[in-house]
Amino acid sequence: MSGPSSARQIGCMSVEEAGECIDESIKSNSHKKIIYINGWRGFGASTVLRYVAALLRSRRTVPELCFDRTIFIDCSKWKNRRAMQMAIIRELKLDHSVMAILDKEDEEDDFKGVDESSRNEMDSVSEVIDQTLSVTKFVMFFLNGSDNEIDVGLFGIPRFARYSKNIMLWTFTRSSLTTCKKVGELSYTHLHMDFVVSSLGSSNFLRLLHQHATTIVEHGLGMQDINPTMVAECLLYGFFLCYNFHIATKLDWLSHASNYWICDAIIKGDRARDISNTVHGQISWECDAYLIRKELEYYMQHMEPPFLVVKEDDVYKEGPYRWISITSRNMEISGFRTIPATTSSLFLAFERFNHSSILSNSLFENSSKLGVLVLCSCAFNFASPPFRRCQSLRFLGLDHCTTSKIGEEENHNHTEWACLYNLLVLDLRYTDWDEILSEEKMSLMANITELNIEGVRCWQYTTQLQGRLPNLQRLRIIRPTCPWVTSNDVDDSFIDKTCMEILDLSGNSYMKTLPASLSKASSLQMLVLDGCDGLENIDQLPSSLKSFSFDGYGPASQLTPTLELPPKHFRPSSAEDEKDISTSKISLEGCIELDNLFVRGLNNLVELDLSGTAIKILDFRTMVVQVPRLKRLFLIGCKNLRAIMFSSENGNSSKVKPDLEVLFIDTRVGIVSPRPSIDKTKSFGLQVHAVVVDARIAYSFKQLLYPYLERGLAMGIYFNIHITSSLVYDVVQVEETNNEQFDHYDQGSLQQLIPAGKYSDTRAGPTYGDF
Repeated sequence: MSGPSSARQIGCMSVEEAGECIDESIKSNSHKKIIYINGWRGFGASTVLRYVAALLRSRRTVPELCFDRTIFIDCSKWKNRRAMQMAIIRELKLDHSVMAILDKEDEEDDFKGVDESSRNEMDSVSEVIDQTLSVTKFVMFFLNGSDNEIDVGLFGIPRFARYSKNIMLWTFTRSSLTTCKKVGELSYTHLHMDFVVSSLGSSNFLRLLHQHATTIVEHGLGMQDINPTMVAECLLYGFFLCYNFHIATKLDWLSHASNYWICDAIIKGDRARDISNTVHGQISWECDAYLIRKELEYYMQHMEPPFLVVKEDDVYKEGPYRWISITSRNMEISGFRTIPATTSSLFLAFERFNHSSILSNSLFENSSKLGVLVLCSCAFNFASPPFRRCQSLRFLGLDHCTTSKIGEEENHNHTEWACLYNLLVLDLRYTDWDEILSEEKMSLMANITELNIEGVRCWQYTTQLQGRLPNLQRLRIIRPTCPWVTSNDVDDSFIDKTCMEILDLSGNSYMKTLPASLSKASSLQMLVLDGCDGLENIDQLPSSLKSFSFDGYGPASQLTPTLELPPKHFRPSSAEDEKDISTSKISLEGCIELDNLFVRGLNNLVELDLSGTAIKILDFRTMVVQVPRLKRLFLIGCKNLRAIMFSSENGNSSKVKPDLEVLFIDTRVGIVSPRPSIDKTKSFGLQVHAVVVDARIAYSFKQLLYPYLERGLAMGIYFNIHITSSLVYDVVQVEETNNEQFDHYDQGSLQQLIPAGKYSDTRAGPTYGDF
């Protein structure tokens, strides 16, 4: 540890100027070997580092800048310390045998159930890295996606002593778009360089944004054929939303960013959805609001931006704006009468309902290019909305909007709803608009791919899905205000929904059964049932399912735009009340692609069947949580299974593990094994029936046994465990094997727990001294 770093603020107007400043700093500060680059308060830091790396390669004739090796380690998408060591190995092009050491340790950790985030570097590999670099003069660039400063010496990177000829430049970054608050004290860094935001200048802001975009395209996985100019527009659009509307409304409209880019026609073509999802995956919107405001204000003051942001007390200034965001108490904004003909996105939010928040027909009379429309707390005539003739509309979002009779006399043709013909996304939140979800109007939405309905009487709308919305990919029906009614019409809702990938029914607390036709949704990949308290049993789900969530604590605070379950910070931190969740059985049997699971707070869950799924590690600390009555767990045909984690972080498994009575595991490939026959004349506290390919899964049995041994309950444990030497063989009839009850447990012998069966394809397992 070298002590606190010295700080230096520099007035740089561009990436190139910043690169020259860093160049001079390297030459003049020969004893400053580890340099942290913070960019313009975090913005542009990764782009500057990549520029400097290229700059130094071109200046090898300058002695101070001539290095034998230039090492670039990109860990902006942080996984763990071991993954960082793997990145170093790849960059140094070390022998495959070195990487094999880490791969083998990863495999061992899989069976031990070691959490991904806790996997560290290995000393033996660090030694190889040190031997490789100790004889060279090198400069290292490091994009650190973790939350902590890292001592790279532990990874085998030779120490950067004052007398060393080696240099490291690094920055914190989780993505190519990052703004962050001032970094605190750094322990291993010698020099901290900040670029003054005001020095960037408005003329260079857009240029820097383009350089960011180029970096994303050049280094993003699968992005090499994407136009950087298009990505730069996506970045600017995100800044535009973060600047005001996203903050003012305190809603998650920004989660729709990938939809906006398509609906605004920034991203076009047959691959628009794939490109949009790829770009969205490369950009983090966890930005500091104050910094965004400052950066955009510098930009808007001295240039003519393609967007307009009007906040409270601002004066509307006419112009050919593409994107407009208005947040105000009412519509009485000076100069704002009609949306410009050039506008493709409009975000409009009022603080409260009053007469002046009613939208007039004249507002949209020139809106032929409008592709994105989001209205919050607005009033308009639901029978004939003022934007009904906006034929380019692709995204319509309404939050807490109400109907108004004003202007009804102006609307003569109620059948003219051109706004629905090209609609791709309809997002209704606490807006009770039956007309737009009528059979007649839904028949006009042939192109719609996403339908989100929250906080209204929405369950009955599923009865109208059959034969309509043929391209629907994402359906969210969240927090309805009236009970779910089971009927044949509802059961048939998903018969023809072969394109649907996401179904979110969070908060449907009155729903007792899932629609029977859900099994016909052959493309369904994610099912979210958070807060569906009344569901009794869950089964017969489509085999295409990859992710499943049932959180008894309730729905997440925000939707996730991609095929990923809600992250922890979106989920409720505690249950709202002592709810009695009805669900007693969950069967995901046959969901052969399912590898992402979250179940929590189901106090009546008795049976969980994950047979045939792709689950690798089943973790009762993070995946299946607070299921105190769980008695039966089935994992038949789970060929990828490596571990079942029962222990909590402090090693106390009794606080996490449910009181299982039956555990049945079979990790062979292609096995459809029958359930074990249970002798009901005998009483056991725990029965374990297992046929496993790899003996290392015994680490999980160790965790399972300890609570019983600690409480002196070994007499009630029954094991029937076989380890097979072949991956595929005939089905073993478990009930016919030589079962034994173990009244005594010897910690020194695993062999005692794995009796040799009478089948030629099974063998007794080896002895593990530490079991």
